[in-house]
Amino acid sequence: MVGAFNTMSETTVELCLELSEDDPFYQHKKKLLSSKGLGVKETVSLSGPLSQQLLNAALEKLLQFGRIVNLDKVEVYFGDDACTPAGVYSVRNEISALTWIFSLIPASSCKPQTLEAALREALEVRIGEVVGAEEKEARVDDSYRCEKESRLVEWGQRNGVKTKLQIAQIDGYGRGAIATEDLKFGDVALEIPISSIISEEYVYNSDMQPILEKIDGMTAETMMLLWTMREKHNLESKFKPYFDSLQESFCTGLSFGVDAIMVLDGTLLLDEIMQSKEVLRERYDELIPLLSNHKNVFPPEMYTWEHYLWACELYYSNSMQIKFPDGKLKTCLIPVAGFLNHSICPHIVKYGKVDLETSSLKFPLSRPCNKGEQCYLSYGNYSSSHLLTFYGFLPKGDNPYDIIPLDVDVIDDDDDEDMESVSSWTTHMLRGTWLSSNHNIFHYGLPTPLLNYLRRAHGLVHHSETDLWENLEVEMGVLENLKSTFDDMMQNLGDADSMDRENVEWDVEMAMEFKERQRKIVSSILDSCSAGIKMVQEAIGKPPV
Repeated sequence: MVGAFNTMSETTVELCLELSEDDPFYQHKKKLLSSKGLGVKETVSLSGPLSQQLLNAALEKLLQFGRIVNLDKVEVYFGDDACTPAGVYSVRNEISALTWIFSLIPASSCKPQTLEAALREALEVRIGEVVGAEEKEARVDDSYRCEKESRLVEWGQRNGVKTKLQIAQIDGYGRGAIATEDLKFGDVALEIPISSIISEEYVYNSDMQPILEKIDGMTAETMMLLWTMREKHNLESKFKPYFDSLQESFCTGLSFGVDAIMVLDGTLLLDEIMQSKEVLRERYDELIPLLSNHKNVFPPEMYTWEHYLWACELYYSNSMQIKFPDGKLKTCLIPVAGFLNHSICPHIVKYGKVDLETSSLKFPLSRPCNKGEQCYLSYGNYSSSHLLTFYGFLPKGDNPYDIIPLDVDVIDDDDDEDMESVSSWTTHMLRGTWLSSNHNIFHYGLPTPLLNYLRRAHGLVHHSETDLWENLEVEMGVLENLKSTFDDMMQNLGDADSMDRENVEWDVEMAMEFKERQRKIVSSILDSCSAGIKMVQEAIGKPPV
């Protein structure tokens, strides 16, 4: 996606919007834009004097365009089925759309009493209205002193780190970052110079490099892993305060014990964890023998399986992909930034690129965060299973990325004008149907791409409303088959666990909570199928409306 801002005169400004043809979901987004009466190229012109009504109309058009071009894969798939009457797809998408529109207006042009300033002010109001699910003052556990964390922050400040955040132990989250003052859109909550970032350069300048560069298939990420395992024990390390602040165990899904694994029986997460642990073990067993001839550089006591797993969990849960001034994307550990917790309603979504002017990594806010509130980062658009496996937590609230994938066979029919939108999805998906805003007949809270695929599999090629009304028996078959599939899935999940959560280990408790969330999703799908079957049964004896 691209956009441009032109000042045509002192009293006229123009915003040029375009959906890039390189967008991987170009055709889907083009269709969504068309449904809103928009093309892939649009121009929004503002002329003064500007009434509030005209400003609101221009902003609404900008938002409609910005929301669609900023949709990610999951949001595109569920499309208008998840779009609220107000036009909002998700908090993440709304923040991204508003931030994108904001980026089209050069700050240098926004002098007081100008159209540009009026537009920016209107955007700031909209941004302030985006309220997250966790918008409240953090409950701090004052019994936890955060001494190691405070020493790390002090170390960072001595080394050029600038922060408007305080590290604290927060009920329900563990360690987190709290705003020390009211922060508005665009404020930089945290700024870290390159010199305080742990990157692969430290490996290249160490005695490990001559050994590791001779090993076939050695990646920069693995080199960093091996360097970290030894550097953690280096009392003279520049980053000693950082390593001292890290947990002794990260408690991710990769550390789940037998009891927790048993609880996960019947879930896709069980396979994800077991496969991930198997891959890690294979890598360890292949790697360590290659280092055994260099015990002076790779002391065996520092390279046990337990230390290797700890380092893997550190990088999975704390590393970030950072783009450096030379254009290279590198996996890095970012002291202090690791305390920022993830949320499905984040304050910070745009980060990961070193600022050329300051040679630092900045974390600017995409929506306000009041003093005393926890400041959230977006780790990415991840499912709860991914977050539990590699980060060790389940997000608060309903995660829109908690999807159940369904592998399907690609339908080959080049003559069908609707095939482009159907065949481009080689994997279909479902999620909690409460996230849908359309539960009417032919929708049911279920995703349209999946329903149309199943209709085709039942022999119904065209899916206009007339075609659907004339083929209600096909609709009944689609819903009954889908219900049967998820009846089996619910049976595999079993009954709710009856164990007392207060008296179980951390991993068992997390496994139980995850499985409970899966049951809720599957149950919602079954309820939607049942409601849909009832609607179709009632409609079979009625004429089309």
